[in-house]
This record gives sequence, C-alpha cells and structure tokens, in this order.
Amino acid sequence: MNIYLLQIANGIGIGMLYFLLAVGLSIVFGLLRFVNFSHGAFFLLGAYLCFQITDMGIGFWWSLLVAPLVVGLFAWIVERFVLRHVYALPHHFHILFTVGLALVLQEAVISYWGPLGNNVSPPDILQGVVMAGGFVYPKYRLFVIAVTAVMAILLWWVLEGTRLGSIVRAGSESTEMVSLLGLNINRIFSLVFALGAATAGLAGALAAPIRGADPFMGVEALGIAFVVVVIGGLGSFWGALIGGILVGIVQSVMSTVWSEGAHLMIYVAMAAVMLLRPNGLLGRPGAA
Repeated sequence: MNIYLLQIANGIGIGMLYFLLAVGLSIVFGLLRFVNFSHGAFFLLGAYLCFQITDMGIGFWWSLLVAPLVVGLFAWIVERFVLRHVYALPHHFHILFTVGLALVLQEAVISYWGPLGNNVSPPDILQGVVMAGGFVYPKYRLFVIAVTAVMAILLWWVLEGTRLGSIVRAGSESTEMVSLLGLNINRIFSLVFALGAATAGLAGALAAPIRGADPFMGVEALGIAFVVVVIGGLGSFWGALIGGILVGIVQSVMSTVWSEGAHLMIYVAMAAVMLLRPNGLLGRPGAA
C-alpha cells in the first residue's frame, strides 16, 4: 500500500509540473486560437537555463527566477517579430513556423551544451526525504508540489481577479469585441504568449533536478502538454490542472503496475476521455 501511496504522491507532483507546462499552451490557444508546437522548446530552455545558472555557481534559487523571465522575454520577442505575422495565415503555416522554431532551438541547445544530458542537483536544504510514519517522500518533490500549487493559485487569481484576466477571458470569446473597446489586442497577445512561455520555462527549471536536462526533453514535453490540454479541454485553466494531475497519476501508478506501458497509458487515458467527452473534461463545445 505504501508503494502505491508513494506513486500517487509522485503522480500528483509530476502532474502539477504537467499542469504548469500545459496551462500556458491552453491559455494561448484560448485567446489566440494559435496552437504553438514550439511550446516544448520553452520547457527545454527553462531546464537548460537552470542547469547553466547552477553550474556557474549562482544558485538554484536564482534559476527559478531567472529561467522563466528569460524564457518569457525570448517568447515575447519571437511573438512580436515573427509569430504575429503568421496568425492570419492558414493553420498549416502555424505548424510549419512553430515546429521550425522548436527544431532551431533544439539544435542551438545541442550546439552550445552538447548532445548529452546534464544533471542538476537540488539545493542542500531540499535533499533527502521526509518521513511520516511509514511513508517516505523526497523533500524536493514536496517542494515542487508546493511551488506549483502556489503558481496555480497565482495564475487563477491573474485570470479571474485582475483586469488582464478579464480581458483575456473576453478575448477568448471575441477578439474583435476587445479591440472595439479601444484595447491594444496585439500587446495583450504578446503578454499572454510570454506568460505561457514563462510558465513552461519555470516547469522546465523545476523538472531539471528530477530528470536532468537533455536536448530532446522538449519533444516529450510537447506531447504530454497536448495530452493534458486535450484531456482537460482546450482553453480551460481548471481542465489543465485536472488533466495534468490525472496524467501524472496514471503515468506514475502504471510505472509500478506495467512499467513498459506507463507512457502508453497516458494516451489510452486521453483516448478514453475523448470517447466520453470529445471536448475534454471541462472544455466548451466548439472550442476545438
């Protein structure tokens, strides 16, 4: 029983990382109706920035601040000068541009850091385990759950309790209506795109001490992000949260029951949800 409790706890921790990775993708689609196939590359950049900052001796704590800010700034520049000119084109151009961007970033990572993975050590205070009776759990994974939970609350507050959130929610219904109110919709697009990339960068930085940083982790992250978004529902904040935790628990528990098929089962879960609810658990009809 303790083994399964440990796997469920691991699944919640991994699932919260998946939520942080996927929520930006979901928000960007909800506002821009733009599917970003380079989203996994922002996760990749966040992990490597975490590795670089800790390797330079600056410290892991600074990486959690610097990585999402740098990734968000980079995404803002890309959106402002490249992707903005692609929105009006057919969807296959969106795929072409963002896949190309992801490949360029992946090759840039390989050129600078090499083709092999790199390990990232958590700070001393987060090494070791926490014991509660017969239950043992790594300190760093508890820290990840706590940080991602705080981020989920902050993102929910931004989307539900601020003027920016009201604009984003209104824009997801009708960008023309927002423009008629005299708001600069292009500036809002850039800000939301940068915010989505920054959350992916933070997820990458948090994931680096768990799985390391390797040049191909962005491809895997992109696939998982799409699974989470499809399960939760496109454009849904709470759907991304529930979908991320569900995917994390399924993957973690199945690694004990059937280790070879753990990764496969998350796609089985996605297929099952799509059969029962084609728009996702919390997706709106017609969102796709």
